[in-house]
Amino acid sequence: MSKDNNLEIFPVVDEEGNVTGRVTRGEAHDGRKVLHPVVHLHVFNSKGELYLQCRPHWKDIQPDRWDTAVGGHVDYGEGIAEALRREAREELGITDFTARGLGHYVFESRREKELVYVHATVYDGPITPSSDELDGGRFFSPKEIADRMGRDFFTPNFEAEYKSFFAADGESSIAPAVAGD
Repeated sequence: MSKDNNLEIFPVVDEEGNVTGRVTRGEAHDGRKVLHPVVHLHVFNSKGELYLQCRPHWKDIQPDRWDTAVGGHVDYGEGIAEALRREAREELGITDFTARGLGHYVFESRREKELVYVHATVYDGPITPSSDELDGGRFFSPKEIADRMGRDFFTPNFEAEYKSFFAADGESSIAPAVAGD
Protein backbone atom coordinates (compact mmCIF):
# COMPACT_ATOMS: atom_id res chain seq x y z
CA MET A 1 0.00 0.00 0.00
CA SER A 2 1.30 3.43 -0.94
CA LYS A 3 0.61 6.69 0.78
CA ASP A 4 0.77 10.29 -0.37
CA ASN A 5 3.88 12.23 0.66
CA ASN A 6 2.56 15.09 2.81
CA LEU A 7 5.92 16.88 2.57
CA GLU A 8 5.85 17.09 -1.25
CA ILE A 9 6.12 20.76 -2.35
CA PHE A 10 3.48 22.36 -4.59
CA PRO A 11 3.34 25.89 -5.98
CA VAL A 12 0.77 28.32 -4.61
CA VAL A 13 -0.90 30.19 -7.50
CA ASP A 14 -3.42 32.93 -8.16
CA GLU A 15 -6.47 32.26 -10.37
CA GLU A 16 -4.44 33.09 -13.51
CA GLY A 17 -1.80 30.49 -12.60
CA ASN A 18 0.94 32.90 -11.51
CA VAL A 19 3.12 31.34 -8.81
CA THR A 20 2.95 33.30 -5.58
CA GLY A 21 4.60 30.87 -3.15
CA ARG A 22 4.89 27.24 -2.15
CA VAL A 23 3.07 24.83 0.13
CA THR A 24 3.40 21.21 1.24
CA ARG A 25 0.84 18.61 0.15
CA GLY A 26 -0.24 18.30 3.77
CA GLU A 27 -0.89 22.04 4.04
CA ALA A 28 -2.65 22.12 0.65
CA HIS A 29 -5.09 19.43 1.82
CA ASP A 30 -5.64 20.39 5.47
CA GLY A 31 -8.56 22.75 4.97
CA ARG A 32 -6.56 25.96 4.50
CA LYS A 33 -7.69 25.98 0.85
CA VAL A 34 -4.42 27.29 -0.52
CA LEU A 35 -4.87 27.49 -4.32
CA HIS A 36 -2.50 25.04 -6.03
CA PRO A 37 -2.40 23.78 -9.66
CA VAL A 38 -3.31 20.32 -10.92
CA VAL A 39 -3.52 18.76 -14.37
CA HIS A 40 -6.29 16.51 -15.73
CA LEU A 41 -6.13 14.45 -18.92
CA HIS A 42 -9.33 12.90 -20.25
CA VAL A 43 -8.43 9.92 -22.43
CA PHE A 44 -11.00 8.98 -25.06
CA ASN A 45 -10.65 6.11 -27.52
CA SER A 46 -11.72 6.42 -31.14
CA LYS A 47 -15.10 4.84 -30.23
CA GLY A 48 -15.90 7.83 -27.97
CA GLU A 49 -15.47 5.91 -24.72
CA LEU A 50 -13.74 7.63 -21.81
CA TYR A 51 -11.04 5.95 -19.73
CA LEU A 52 -11.42 6.47 -15.98
CA GLN A 53 -9.17 5.51 -13.08
CA CYS A 54 -10.26 4.09 -9.76
CA ARG A 55 -8.69 6.00 -6.87
CA PRO A 56 -7.13 3.72 -4.25
CA HIS A 57 -8.53 3.46 -0.74
CA TRP A 58 -5.41 5.07 0.80
CA LYS A 59 -5.78 8.41 -1.06
CA ASP A 60 -6.29 11.39 1.23
CA ILE A 61 -8.87 12.91 -1.15
CA GLN A 62 -11.83 10.93 -2.62
CA PRO A 63 -10.65 7.34 -2.00
CA ASP A 64 -12.40 4.45 -3.82
CA ARG A 65 -14.07 6.73 -6.39
CA TRP A 66 -13.76 6.73 -10.19
CA ASP A 67 -12.05 9.78 -11.59
CA THR A 68 -10.40 11.44 -14.58
CA ALA A 69 -7.94 9.11 -16.37
CA VAL A 70 -4.96 11.23 -15.34
CA GLY A 71 -4.97 13.72 -12.54
CA GLY A 72 -2.12 15.04 -10.51
CA HIS A 73 -0.47 17.94 -8.83
CA VAL A 74 2.01 20.22 -10.51
CA ASP A 75 5.29 20.10 -8.59
CA TYR A 76 6.99 23.31 -7.50
CA GLY A 77 9.14 24.53 -10.42
CA GLU A 78 7.35 22.33 -12.99
CA GLY A 79 5.34 23.60 -15.98
CA ILE A 80 1.79 22.49 -16.85
CA ALA A 81 2.80 20.54 -20.00
CA GLU A 82 5.66 18.87 -18.12
CA ALA A 83 3.35 17.86 -15.25
CA LEU A 84 0.75 16.49 -17.70
CA ARG A 85 3.35 14.30 -19.45
CA ARG A 86 4.81 13.11 -16.13
CA GLU A 87 1.42 12.22 -14.67
CA ALA A 88 0.28 10.39 -17.85
CA ARG A 89 3.48 8.35 -17.82
CA GLU A 90 3.34 7.62 -14.06
CA GLU A 91 -0.37 6.79 -13.84
CA LEU A 92 -1.13 5.07 -17.17
CA GLY A 93 2.20 4.42 -18.89
CA ILE A 94 1.16 6.71 -21.77
CA THR A 95 3.98 8.65 -23.42
CA ASP A 96 2.93 9.13 -27.06
CA PHE A 97 -0.17 11.34 -27.12
CA THR A 98 -1.27 14.77 -28.26
CA ALA A 99 -3.23 16.66 -25.64
CA ARG A 100 -5.64 19.46 -26.38
CA GLY A 101 -5.94 22.11 -23.67
CA LEU A 102 -9.60 22.81 -22.92
CA GLY A 103 -9.25 25.47 -20.24
CA HIS A 104 -8.88 25.83 -16.51
CA TYR A 105 -11.11 26.49 -13.54
CA VAL A 106 -11.00 26.68 -9.76
CA PHE A 107 -12.33 23.65 -7.90
CA GLU A 108 -13.01 23.93 -4.18
CA SER A 109 -13.94 21.16 -1.76
CA ARG A 110 -14.15 21.04 2.04
CA ARG A 111 -10.41 20.37 2.26
CA GLU A 112 -8.72 22.01 -0.69
CA LYS A 113 -8.78 24.51 -3.52
CA GLU A 114 -7.23 23.66 -6.90
CA LEU A 115 -6.59 25.45 -10.17
CA VAL A 116 -7.42 22.63 -12.58
CA TYR A 117 -5.90 22.60 -16.08
CA VAL A 118 -8.12 20.38 -18.26
CA HIS A 119 -6.80 18.48 -21.29
CA ALA A 120 -8.19 15.75 -23.53
CA THR A 121 -6.80 13.31 -26.05
CA VAL A 122 -7.98 10.50 -28.30
CA TYR A 123 -5.74 7.51 -27.67
CA ASP A 124 -6.03 3.90 -28.81
CA GLY A 125 -2.64 2.63 -27.64
CA PRO A 126 -1.78 0.47 -24.66
CA ILE A 127 -2.72 1.67 -21.18
CA THR A 128 -0.93 0.24 -18.17
CA PRO A 129 -2.41 1.60 -14.93
CA SER A 130 0.14 2.03 -12.15
CA SER A 131 -0.47 -0.44 -9.34
CA ASP A 132 1.29 2.01 -6.98
CA GLU A 133 -0.99 4.96 -7.76
CA LEU A 134 -4.33 3.49 -8.93
CA ASP A 135 -6.76 0.65 -8.29
CA GLY A 136 -7.04 0.03 -12.03
CA GLY A 137 -9.17 1.65 -14.68
CA ARG A 138 -11.26 1.04 -17.77
CA PHE A 139 -13.14 2.69 -20.63
CA PHE A 140 -16.75 3.79 -19.98
CA SER A 141 -19.37 4.50 -22.64
CA PRO A 142 -21.20 7.84 -22.45
CA LYS A 143 -24.33 5.94 -21.33
CA GLU A 144 -22.47 4.20 -18.50
CA ILE A 145 -21.21 7.58 -17.30
CA ALA A 146 -24.65 9.19 -17.51
CA ASP A 147 -26.22 6.26 -15.61
CA ARG A 148 -23.71 6.59 -12.73
CA MET A 149 -23.79 10.38 -12.34
CA GLY A 150 -24.95 11.59 -8.93
CA ARG A 151 -24.66 8.12 -7.32
CA ASP A 152 -21.39 8.54 -5.35
CA PHE A 153 -19.56 6.47 -7.95
CA PHE A 154 -17.44 9.27 -9.44
CA THR A 155 -15.52 12.02 -7.69
CA PRO A 156 -17.52 15.26 -7.44
CA ASN A 157 -14.88 17.15 -9.42
CA PHE A 158 -15.01 14.57 -12.25
CA GLU A 159 -18.80 14.93 -12.43
CA ALA A 160 -18.65 18.73 -12.51
CA GLU A 161 -15.85 18.73 -15.08
CA TYR A 162 -17.52 16.15 -17.31
CA LYS A 163 -20.79 18.10 -17.31
CA SER A 164 -18.99 21.37 -17.98
CA PHE A 165 -16.60 20.26 -20.74
CA PHE A 166 -18.03 17.11 -22.34
CA ALA A 167 -21.71 16.37 -21.78
CA ALA A 168 -24.50 17.65 -23.95
CA ASP A 169 -27.90 16.22 -23.02
CA GLY A 170 -26.21 13.38 -21.12
CA GLU A 171 -24.10 12.21 -24.04
CA SER A 172 -20.36 12.66 -24.49
CA SER A 173 -19.52 15.21 -27.13
CA ILE A 174 -15.73 15.49 -26.77
CA ALA A 175 -14.29 12.71 -28.97
CA PRO A 176 -15.17 14.41 -32.26
CA ALA A 177 -13.96 17.78 -30.94
CA VAL A 178 -10.63 16.37 -29.77
CA ALA A 179 -10.16 14.30 -32.92
CA GLY A 180 -10.97 17.33 -35.07
CA ASP A 181 -7.70 19.10 -34.16
